[in-house]
Amino acid sequence: MALVLSALAGCNPAGVTATASRPAATAAAAAEPGRIDTALTPEQVTAAAAITRAPAPKAAAKATAAQLDTTTAAQKTAAAEAPAAVETKLGTTVASLGDPTEGGFWIKTPLVKTRGIGRIVNPVNGKSAKVDLIPLDGPAGGGSQVSLPALQLIGVSLTDLPTIEVYKS
Repeated sequence: MALVLSALAGCNPAGVTATASRPAATAAAAAEPGRIDTALTPEQVTAAAAITRAPAPKAAAKATAAQLDTTTAAQKTAAAEAPAAVETKLGTTVASLGDPTEGGFWIKTPLVKTRGIGRIVNPVNGKSAKVDLIPLDGPAGGGSQVSLPALQLIGVSLTDLPTIEVYKS
């Protein structure tokens, strides 16, 4: 486990670059695919990626939710921790299960226009998960898709359509 995390800590996932200036960061992130819009340091971005990224599960005709969840116990623990950086509330959205064959903790939402790092919170029980924020075409009130492990971490049934809060780091 430590070997996996140390290997991930040394990588720069998908061209992720942290930026210091918010207005310039938004323009730069929008102009360069693969960049994310965040005020986090490069070290914080790398640490977040080690938590939120996981390999895609192996294809199976009748896979269970447990078989589709490729996140580790350490990733789940880290994703559930309280935020270490200031977060901005982006809004609320109706969440549904996204593609269960995409690994990791993520949300695809029309609440963001560029990739980022953030957190989702289930206001019913207060549970949260650190996630990759991924833009989704559609109106802001159009709903969002959430990864299987993220929904499980915030205590939501995979068949429910809960309203969740979305924050950006």
